[in-house]
Amino acid sequence: MGILATYIMRGRWQAIITTIGLAFLSLFMPPISIVSSAAVGLVTLRLGAYEGLTVFGIAILTLGTLGMLVGNIEFALLYGVVLWLPIWILAILLRAGRRLALAIEGAVLFGGVGIISFYLYKPDAIEMWKSLLMQMAPPNASLDMQPQMELIAHYMTGIIAAGTVFGWIFALFMARWWQAQLYNPDGFRTEYLSLSTSKRLALGSIGLVSVAMLSSGGIAELAWNLSILAFVLYTFVGTAVAHSLLAPLKQGRYLVIGFYIAVFLIPHLLVPVATIGVADAWLDLRQKFKTK
Repeated sequence: MGILATYIMRGRWQAIITTIGLAFLSLFMPPISIVSSAAVGLVTLRLGAYEGLTVFGIAILTLGTLGMLVGNIEFALLYGVVLWLPIWILAILLRAGRRLALAIEGAVLFGGVGIISFYLYKPDAIEMWKSLLMQMAPPNASLDMQPQMELIAHYMTGIIAAGTVFGWIFALFMARWWQAQLYNPDGFRTEYLSLSTSKRLALGSIGLVSVAMLSSGGIAELAWNLSILAFVLYTFVGTAVAHSLLAPLKQGRYLVIGFYIAVFLIPHLLVPVATIGVADAWLDLRQKFKTK
């Protein structure tokens, strides 16, 4: 990865070629899209908004031209915008604010605006998701699966938005890690392990979940979908807190590795991890345990 970051920073055209090439490969291997976004993020973080916009602009024009040649320019342009525009904006936020939490909160905010806009544009979103889920189900799927699909359909907007926001944040992390590798060793580690949010935002997230639990109908559904985004935010915060607490312990290196493997293999652990992230806004767990 360090070699790729070095190549990207050699010049504008190297960054553009990398960005476009990885975007093309991501059509066949979707996770590579994160690396393509990170390339735009690295240029923006290091060289500023204008240079990042230049790479993004030339890349999107190239992608649009290729889309026009194959007769699907709308998909090509939309794919490029979703892939590169958010990471460019988030990198500007991080470069200006110098706070990783600010950029992550910005990503969650973009996701929230997207959810609300989607509901305004598509009031019958549940029926659309239900239809798509039924089409994706195996041909021999039993009728017992229909209630489950109907339940999932209520939260698909939030799930899709959360997955998209997670990709943006991960790409931003990769760009910041690249930048640290090239110009500030250990800078990303320090920044990541100090990740935290304000009490006001944590209280707002708790209020959002409360509205979802106490209300009904469309309001409850919208609140639950927005709560999924808040869950993504505090999962990152909780992970940073847990990493900070485990690292200083005896055999801390292995404990940290085991923690990440456990979270990856057992998704249910994300709930207590996110809870730790919310609680940290008031308890400042890292400082408390450091003092002890």
